[in-house]
Amino acid sequence: MKKIIYTDKAPAPIGPYNQAVLVGNTLYTSGQIALDPATMELVLDDIETETKQVMENMKAVLAAANMTFENVIKTTIFIMNMGDFARINTVYGSYFDEATAPARETVQVACLPKNVNIEISMIAVK
Repeated sequence: MKKIIYTDKAPAPIGPYNQAVLVGNTLYTSGQIALDPATMELVLDDIETETKQVMENMKAVLAAANMTFENVIKTTIFIMNMGDFARINTVYGSYFDEATAPARETVQVACLPKNVNIEISMIAVK
């Protein structure tokens, strides 16, 4: 049985999808971009600020499912420019304990929604 997860502390979906779906003990999140949930405006000052907003949005979605980054077992990071990887990785890494960090792949793509520079999705288990 699936349970839809929603919080107003993360951006509302802008299409036919949900912020996350919980199936049993496993949470599947939709990709988050750097939308400020209060204004639904993009936060694109620089790649560090953009990544931080994405991670804060993800933190809110995890919290809505009574989880934290400690529950995350897999992440997927889509970026526009692999040259930004080190800067993204520094911000991303600050949200995890390196010893228990999740599995991850990072993929450079041609375009992302709203022409952002980064999108991240996660899978977490309670």
